[in-house]
Amino acid sequence: MSNYKFVSHLWNDAEAAKLDPVGRLVYRSNKLGADQRITNTGGGNTSSKIVEKDPLTGADTQVLWVKGSGGDLRTSNRDNFSSLYQDKLIGLQKAYAARADKGLKSQAEDDMVAMYNHATFNLNPRASSIDTPLHSFLPGKHVDHMHPNAIISIAASKNCEALTKEIFAGKMAYVKWMRPGFELGLAMQEISRQQPAIKAIMMGQHGFISWADDDKACYELTLAMIEQAAAYIEAKYQAKGGDAKAFGGALYQTLDAEKRHATFAAILPWLRGQVSKEKRFIGTIQDDEKILRFVNSKDAPRLAELGTSCPDHFLRTKIKPLYVNWNPQSEDAAALKTKLAAALELYRKDYAAYYNACKRPNSPAMRDPNPTVVLIPGLGMIAWGKDKSESRVTAEFYNCAVEVMRGAEAIDQYIALPQQEAFDIEYWLLEEAKLKRMPAEKELARQVIIVVGAGSGIGKETAHRLVKEGAHIVCVDKNVEAAQATAKEITDKLGTGIGVAGTGLSNCGPAIGLAGDIMDRASIRKMLDQVALAYGGFDSICVTAGIFVSPDTTGHIPDDKWALTFALNVTGSYLVADEAFKTWKEQGLRGNLVLTTSANAAVAKKGSVAYDTSKAAANHLVREMAMELSPLVRVNGVAPATVVQGSAMFPRDRVIASLAKYGIPYTDDEATDSLTTKLSRFYADRTLTKNPITPADQAEAYFLLVTNRLSKTTGQIITVDGGLHEAFLR
Repeated sequence: MSNYKFVSHLWNDAEAAKLDPVGRLVYRSNKLGADQRITNTGGGNTSSKIVEKDPLTGADTQVLWVKGSGGDLRTSNRDNFSSLYQDKLIGLQKAYAARADKGLKSQAEDDMVAMYNHATFNLNPRASSIDTPLHSFLPGKHVDHMHPNAIISIAASKNCEALTKEIFAGKMAYVKWMRPGFELGLAMQEISRQQPAIKAIMMGQHGFISWADDDKACYELTLAMIEQAAAYIEAKYQAKGGDAKAFGGALYQTLDAEKRHATFAAILPWLRGQVSKEKRFIGTIQDDEKILRFVNSKDAPRLAELGTSCPDHFLRTKIKPLYVNWNPQSEDAAALKTKLAAALELYRKDYAAYYNACKRPNSPAMRDPNPTVVLIPGLGMIAWGKDKSESRVTAEFYNCAVEVMRGAEAIDQYIALPQQEAFDIEYWLLEEAKLKRMPAEKELARQVIIVVGAGSGIGKETAHRLVKEGAHIVCVDKNVEAAQATAKEITDKLGTGIGVAGTGLSNCGPAIGLAGDIMDRASIRKMLDQVALAYGGFDSICVTAGIFVSPDTTGHIPDDKWALTFALNVTGSYLVADEAFKTWKEQGLRGNLVLTTSANAAVAKKGSVAYDTSKAAANHLVREMAMELSPLVRVNGVAPATVVQGSAMFPRDRVIASLAKYGIPYTDDEATDSLTTKLSRFYADRTLTKNPITPADQAEAYFLLVTNRLSKTTGQIITVDGGLHEAFLR
């Protein structure tokens, strides 16, 4: 086996030998997808032509197994592959030719995709990829179509065809840019007929395809081609001065990490509000050495304006990113906002002009004109998406685009796909149909919700409840380990998402755990800034943290305990509201604040004077904050009655004290669960519904208040007390 420097050889003969032919195709796909230097997330496809038994006739028939629409090679399994009768696919060439001869070539391309359903083998439900003809019409039994940065660097070079001949010495053919589909498949078929010794084709401004009659040989041919391209590029790159001279050399210097992150935190919520005028976006920042090398460079403005080349790239990153000509050495964050505002306005106008210039009579309506990639010298890159996973993939794809530009500029001159061709991919009717088939977004999709007190009890339950509806959850607790544990529970269930992670705090998934002391304004601000670095901003906050201090043995509440009770239950919620409102105003997006009060706010009870009066104050704080934060933020409260099971406010000693107080029999050696059940049952019997109140019951109220179901409700308290008639309004 050859030594590889630019790709990883992951094939294991012993592993592959245990698999059936389709299993080996999945295996090959996973190994190729595991190396992001070979292909990007969701990109590329693989196939094998396998002899199967026809389920109707029992006769042997050749079946094309090819990665279907959607999915990712790294994680694909058998269900991600479509299967089609090879002879029926070949037979479709006549139907295509008949349509194309009538001058309906563009319509014929789309018609053929629908025809693949009629070639499906064994009722396989996986939708076929538009790349299916490429795999069917080439002679090899096994075919790999990949999007390696090194290969695309050649494909996106001005002199691609000549470079292909030079680098691969006639071992790789060339086909000019064509939109993926039937016409491209036929062009490749003709190349393979005219050049039968060729086993690979460079696809102009797209990627490459390779094939062989043995699956391992196909895998190794794919690696060899990428290795050869990468080695050639690196030799030229180093000869031109390497990193020091990349992209024309540095024009700006990177800010130090502390200043960089402070600047990001200062602008991100505002910027999120600006790009979320139509739909809210979640951000991922990247400020590693490679992206900074690009954004700081002399050539970055020119190359960014050209846009991306590979269709896989600009479907995620739009036709081009937004580059902001800001000087990190002489201008501050205020100047950056001013420049961003002007640049965003111009970007939207440019995008509308691009749409109007390229649209066709049947084109879908113009999509959101805001950028999905923002490049800032000295800081790095901000990528936006409908969720954290999509923003990470957007970041990954623009990183790929940067590497393509680096390679193309090292060996030749980078060129972008013509705008009309780019438009026809971005607004392809088949792509629009695929978007419309996607399931509706969940109720809290695109939302970032901070849950304070998420380390245990009601807060933890609320975090789990909200994430089910698509929210991104920031788990905050004074005990950071507890907050991180809740976040880990969420990511263990949902995964961290696809795409390369961001850097620093942005290296997260649908949940993150942060420290926060709501009695300390500086701690609150630090936490909110960290949320900005992780997701770009936030939408709602649920404060579930609270404290109950038992009186001493004489029934008296010491002064310091009284102060602590009010500091946490009242002042802490005020500080969160006051500090968060600064960010909400910057962001300019409507939000929600939900505070936790208590049924005790309306019911006087002996032995809980500090707690009860603090919760009465919290009730009025809800009303006051609803006035102060309107109309941008709705403020409401949830008033639980006593929640014993799952509550951090009822440790064993308090449960025993309460059982003794109410004369409920127990033994000192009785299990904690048994003691808790007895006390919970006692409290339930005092209510009208006679059922114990759980953290899940409370979480449902928080969920209701952060959705738009009660969009006209503010300044109100929802009681979740099982029907405690003593707390009825009077």
